[in-house]
Parts: sequence; structure tokens; C-alpha cells
Amino acid sequence: MLRWTITFLILALIAALLGFTGLAGASAGIAKILFFVFLVLLVISGISRAVQGKAP
Repeated sequence: MLRWTITFLILALIAALLGFTGLAGASAGIAKILFFVFLVLLVISGISRAVQGKAP
């Protein structure tokens, strides 16, 4: 999932450099959503491992 976030971020940067503002905005929005989903899953994973008593 992190790979998709990086892919959309790079796509947004390339589109912004070439002047495709609509595509750049959409790609940046998708990258932002995927980043926050990844962040939430990371926190949930850390909490579940702490509850189970395993070292992070």
C-alpha cells in the first residue's frame, strides 16, 4: 500500500511539472488518502502487537 502512495505522489509531481493541474490534484488527493490509511493501519498493527505482548 505504501508503494501505491509513492506511485501516486510521483505521478502528481510529474503532472504538476507538466502543467496538468487536474491530474496532479487528483493524484495528490489519492496519495494523501492512501498515506493516512497506511498510517492508521500502522498504528492499529502496533497496538495489536503491544496488546498481545510481542515486541514491536
